[in-house]
Amino acid sequence: MTALPAWVGLPPDQALILAAICFAAGLIRGFSGFGLSAVVMAAAALIVPPVQLIPMLLILEISASLLMIRNGFSRADKRLSFGLAITAAAGLPLGLWFTMTVSPDLSRLLALSLIIALALAQLAKVRMAFLATTPGLVASGLVSGITTGVSGAGGMVVALYVLAQDLPATRMRASLVLYLMASSCFSTVTHLALGTLDGVALTRGLVFAVPCLLGVMAGKLCFVPAWERFYKPFCLCLLVALAAAGLVRLTTG
Repeated sequence: MTALPAWVGLPPDQALILAAICFAAGLIRGFSGFGLSAVVMAAAALIVPPVQLIPMLLILEISASLLMIRNGFSRADKRLSFGLAITAAAGLPLGLWFTMTVSPDLSRLLALSLIIALALAQLAKVRMAFLATTPGLVASGLVSGITTGVSGAGGMVVALYVLAQDLPATRMRASLVLYLMASSCFSTVTHLALGTLDGVALTRGLVFAVPCLLGVMAGKLCFVPAWERFYKPFCLCLLVALAAAGLVRLTTG
């Protein structure tokens, strides 16, 4: 146990706090199918700089996806998941370029405000017919990629799109897991090309994957048929909470 802080390059108290955060984030991911990175980023940014968290989170996302994809691949809407992953990858360079021309804080403010507005609209049962079309899928994927480039909140855009579909909870959840698996593979190529996935990030990812996966397994146990009717409202409320936390951190940081 005493060697753990040395491995991850953190003081013992911070390493334990980060482990607890990863467990809680895994719990949410196991139930909802998304939210892992957003929860860790919102709660741990004061412990580890975001630029160091991002490559570590890639390892956690891949680990969680591998654990969850085994029984969910056949249930996922593959056209939806892969279509979103490919179009998001295409939109990412545009988002990175946009970051160089527009204030990053303004970009994050706009993206998070949009997520809150759209999530609240879905909670109010406002029907978004455009999202059920192929152009809606392409537009959502591109917006997700652009949003990832400027604010890192692209995954929440995809979650909004999937939750807007008229699909059973099991299919929505499986589609989100498959999307995150595919997009993580694309992101790995980018991180390796940029050299951001270094030895420290890899070690932290592997170490903190342990509490994260324990949380994922606990979260999966909570996803039972009797609770499926709560799935969509829970996820939409989670999106509002995560986006609101991001806005608070943005305005007070």
